[in-house]
Amino acid sequence: MNTFRIGGVHPQDNKVYSANKAIIDCPLPKQAIIPLVQHIGAPAVPIVEKGDKVRAGQLIAKAGGFVSANVHSPFSGTITKIDSFVDGWGARVPAIFIDVEGDLWLDDIDTTPALVRSGIIEPKEIIDRVTAAGIVGLGGACFPTHVKLMPPPGKKAEVLIVNGVECEPYLTCDHQLMLEHGEEIIVGIQLLMRALDIKQAIIGIEKNKPDAIAYMQKLASRVLGVSVKPLNLKYPQGGEKQLIDACIGRQVPSGALPIEVGAVVDNVATIYAVYEAVLKRKPLIERVITVTGKHVAKPGNYRVRFGTPLSDVVALAGGVPEDTGKIIGGGPMMGRAMNSIDMPANKRVSGLLFMPEEESRRTAPDNCIRCAKCVDACPMGLEPYLLARQAELEMWDGMEAHNIMDCIECGCCTFTCPSHRPLLDYVRLGKATVGGILRARNAK
Repeated sequence: MNTFRIGGVHPQDNKVYSANKAIIDCPLPKQAIIPLVQHIGAPAVPIVEKGDKVRAGQLIAKAGGFVSANVHSPFSGTITKIDSFVDGWGARVPAIFIDVEGDLWLDDIDTTPALVRSGIIEPKEIIDRVTAAGIVGLGGACFPTHVKLMPPPGKKAEVLIVNGVECEPYLTCDHQLMLEHGEEIIVGIQLLMRALDIKQAIIGIEKNKPDAIAYMQKLASRVLGVSVKPLNLKYPQGGEKQLIDACIGRQVPSGALPIEVGAVVDNVATIYAVYEAVLKRKPLIERVITVTGKHVAKPGNYRVRFGTPLSDVVALAGGVPEDTGKIIGGGPMMGRAMNSIDMPANKRVSGLLFMPEEESRRTAPDNCIRCAKCVDACPMGLEPYLLARQAELEMWDGMEAHNIMDCIECGCCTFTCPSHRPLLDYVRLGKATVGGILRARNAK
């Protein structure tokens, strides 16, 4: 088996626009806004004040709980205020504002490109450095990585699944990262294997990336216990439960985490960040994002420090195309339409997609014909047509009973619906509402 078993769809990948484009470093901005919510969990708590001088790599906000992550300054400069801003989706987010005055780093951070091989580092030290660096999953969920490295009592990891799938259409940043930093990723894999005390790691890569498969296979052949598994194309194979099924044939039970089947899943960009954090003492202050679209002048993969206005990155790519009808943060399947690019890059943003006007207009929805195509396509085995109707009618108890919290918001239901119903929109609304109800219930 070279793919997952339940559901899935085959959207056109549209990766040709930015594929094999070398990573370009985005210049430093004059002012930066560093969000304090760049992860799942509690917001980070500021430890600096207005007027403080900071250096690149300096801790400026501590994790607000176990499921939270530290935030560091990507620049050297002066703190001008601690306030909030409205992001590209209309949410008000707490942040630290910095006047950028240069690129002076903390003395113990290695910023050279020289490859560092793993020495003897104890598992606890690896986890401590990952925690201190504020690393979160860069595949989309932004779940704090140190939490994955500390399984609950009675649970034991058996295999590390490395997500090099990048199944989201248009996006190519992970693909290019493997091509340019494959050796560092392999070292990062070894570090995580040591931290988890496991002997096996599998790198899953879809077959539309033959160059990455060949290169990572060459590197993995030198490391005991590490292998590459080429996977047939099927979306959403990058979902961790789908990837576990595709790589080791185990299905995670409803409501459970991957550790239930002995697996830990990490994205290749996350693992590269682990390498830098553990062996170079470099916190997570930047990532590679894809800026793309059919009419973007210079589509490509750009390394951007968090806090840099996304409008600066777009300018590097040639600006907003004149015929743009919609700007998507992320890809077309799981991404969300943005109302502004005047917001800072952060750990969550993996790409910017500029959709032409003629492709961005939705077809008017028709009545559900009970064809069950959305049921066949759902990779979590849910009934999207039913969940969407329950959300319309505010039947939150019914949505909970039908496992709405298992939804990974992949968009397969909307993609396959012949009646053009906005199933994912309703399901997202219901999931957010039910999630709030569950949190309130658990807090009592």
